[in-house]
Formats: sequence, structure tokens, C-alpha cells
Amino acid sequence: MAREKYNSGRLSGKKILITAGPTQEKIDPVRFISNYSTGKMGYAIAEACAREGAEVFLVSGPVSLSPVNPSIKRYMVTSAAEMASRCFALFDKCDAGILTAAVADYTPRQRSEQKIKRTGDSFILELEPTRDIAWELGREKKPGQVLAGFALETTAELDNARDKLIRKNFDFIMLNSLNDKGAGFGFDTNKISILEKENNLRIFELKTKKEVALDIVDKLIEYVA
Repeated sequence: MAREKYNSGRLSGKKILITAGPTQEKIDPVRFISNYSTGKMGYAIAEACAREGAEVFLVSGPVSLSPVNPSIKRYMVTSAAEMASRCFALFDKCDAGILTAAVADYTPRQRSEQKIKRTGDSFILELEPTRDIAWELGREKKPGQVLAGFALETTAELDNARDKLIRKNFDFIMLNSLNDKGAGFGFDTNKISILEKENNLRIFELKTKKEVALDIVDKLIEYVA
């Protein structure tokens, strides 16, 4: 049965940072590098946190969604660099962060101010790494702050998620696999497993992203309430 009720107030007084959506890395005025993220999962988590009484800071890449709850403060960004700057400015005053955004790992080393014309020759685009938002926030996390993120995997899913949990200094991580039907980008459903540092693993069935958000918020409340 779908979960429709919230235990309102369990996050009252808490400030939560949430990232959502993709980033766009500019090549020239008409082209960019991005991914298929729609922001649905992050926005659902933001709404669930707000319904539980939290003050939510939602840092969002370019999406077609809008927050509903008035307690959600949204900051729209475009690039990975812009998302990093906003997250670092906000996280210090937050009790927790849930990083759901699909941030680009690489960005063009050079950006053309004019549209790049086709010449008929091959075109080489040189990329450089973006700042690792999760790693930097994990490194700077203060005692009492909670940080969680996502691992979207296609192979060796659990091993990769466990490695990311440790490297980023997350308290827990949500693993989802593109091998699971109905999970990943673009769907209104998702299938996750929640992994914690103590190697505790809970596997959930396929649910709507709104229901998945409730499961994630329940886990967050175990850490911050």
C-alpha cells in the first residue's frame, strides 16, 4: 500500500541541503555537456523533508520542476562550478545534506564565445575534472552534521556504492542500478538500497519516487532527530 501520511514535525528546526537535477557544462553558446537527470528524486526528497518541518535549501540544476512547499528555498544553478559554490556556501549552516544531483565529472577546458562551426574535420574536445562536491563536503563535515548521497551504477553496484560511501565520508548512501527496470533517470519510480558505514544494507522494492523519498527521510531522521 502506498504511503501517503507524513509524521509532520520530525525535522522541525532542522536545516537540510538537497541537490537535484543535472548540470550543464558549456561548450559554446549553443552546446553543452549534460545527462538525463530530471530532478524528480531530489525534488521529492525536498518536499518530504519540508513536510516533516525542515527548512530546505534546494540547489537545483536546470529542470522543468518547481517546489510546492513554501519552506523550500530553491537556488537555480547551471554548471558544476555554480552548484559547488552554492553548496559550499550553504552547507556550513545545515544539519544535513542529501546529494541527489547528477553533477558532471568533467567540463570543457576551453569554452568558445562563438558557435563552433563544422569544418568537416574531426573535433577534439578536451575536458578537465570538475570539483568533487560530495568529497569536499564530506571532508569539511563537522561533528553532528549528516551527509548522504546516491550511487547510480551499472556494474559491481554494491562494491562501487560501498567504495563511494567511504571515499565521500557519507553517513549513508542510496544505491540504484540502471539494470533495474523502472529505476534511474526519467522514471517516476525508483528502486534503491540504503547502505550505511557499518555495512548495514536494506533493500527496497520498486516504488514511486515520492514513496522512495519517504524511506530516505525516515533514514535521515534516525541520524538527526
